[in-house]
Amino acid sequence: MLVLKFGGTSVGSINNMINVKNIIHDGQQKVVVLSAMSGTTNALVTISDYIKNGQTKEALNTIDVLSNTYATTIKTLITSPDLHQNVSQYVQNVLNGLANLVNTNYSNLLYNTIVAQGELMSTYIFTHFLKQEGINAKLLPALDFMRIDKTFEPDNYYIQQNLNRIMAEDNQAEIYITQGFICRDAEGDIANLQRGGSDYTATIIGAVLKAEEVQIWTDIDGFHNNDPRFVEHTKAISNLSFDESAELAYFGAKILHPQTVMPVRALDIPVRLKNTMLPKADGTLITNQVHGEGIKAIAAKDGITAIKIKSGRMLQAHGFLKKVFEIFERYETSIDMITTSEIAVSLTIDDTTHLNAIVEELSRFAHVEVDNYMSIVCLVGNAIIFHSDTPNLFQILQDVSVRMISYGGSNNNISLLINTSDKVETLQKLQRYVFEGNPVLV
Repeated sequence: MLVLKFGGTSVGSINNMINVKNIIHDGQQKVVVLSAMSGTTNALVTISDYIKNGQTKEALNTIDVLSNTYATTIKTLITSPDLHQNVSQYVQNVLNGLANLVNTNYSNLLYNTIVAQGELMSTYIFTHFLKQEGINAKLLPALDFMRIDKTFEPDNYYIQQNLNRIMAEDNQAEIYITQGFICRDAEGDIANLQRGGSDYTATIIGAVLKAEEVQIWTDIDGFHNNDPRFVEHTKAISNLSFDESAELAYFGAKILHPQTVMPVRALDIPVRLKNTMLPKADGTLITNQVHGEGIKAIAAKDGITAIKIKSGRMLQAHGFLKKVFEIFERYETSIDMITTSEIAVSLTIDDTTHLNAIVEELSRFAHVEVDNYMSIVCLVGNAIIFHSDTPNLFQILQDVSVRMISYGGSNNNISLLINTSDKVETLQKLQRYVFEGNPVLV
């Protein structure tokens, strides 16, 4: 059994949907996880925001735009009269349901209910398209088996019991279609795995079914050795370890959700990243195996805030760091990087929701400085901190102001904190030094 996930761009147009059909229809039984059609989730978030702000007219207008878009898609894709009527009626019922929510009091449950509709529509449309094409396809509603527990982690026992039960009811289907991203919470209400969570859905299912392989299909041919949006001549990486891919995903490589590899790595189930537009390209294979040493890839994460906490009380005083960390824990704010000296500690966060309250508490026993508009540039590769040429890396950064360096916290990661305004220059310099000409670090 294979598990394949296709993102919003992959099902974002008629031609792309046909392309996905051609990729998955090979006679091999598989589960296919779909995101919402490209642009739909953003529109649904906008509708939710309009409802929150009491902008009824704007919310209804956005629903009308979605209605026209889906009507055009269905008219072109579903040509069978009976199936066309069925699919059109389903989608219209979903959109009518959204319209009925416009005057409802805003809540987190309302938001989760609204943003779930994109996946429900895309999977219904695509399943009936496959049936029209003579493919034995079955829709597996994710809300019938995908659940998170009270700690917001996948409820693996519940998922396994219910997914296996549903699939056993029709084990002859060639292709099972289900929704990514959406789930139920411990109370049974509609919830989700956060933006990008369709990747996570695929590996959760892959782990439960003990799949041969999980494939993540998107619009780029795997992890690249640098960010192709800012750097020319980047190349796809053929092989990564789970550790390397997790570092890259967390520190800015948008192709993979950071939590994706967690469910499958202990079971040694490979994850393959593929390009829907170039299905014959090799992509990137992620396994427990390690291939080579040195820097393999560079990624950058924006929206970073640096906090410097300075106090003479820190000098030779036990418990100071504990006091600092307890404040961040209390406000459920995670820390990305941290460095310390005898009288100061500097750290970074990417969630500033409670920044003012955190600074206020820290200021009661220390001097606090905050720097915004920072980025973390992350260099990833197996055992790079032990590579003999790695120290030479810092010579190219003479013209870049480096605020912090994390070196040694992980064997596979070196992180640099810089001003966001210097990010593109830094990525380009690293690309030239590491990967172009005669590389000395790989």
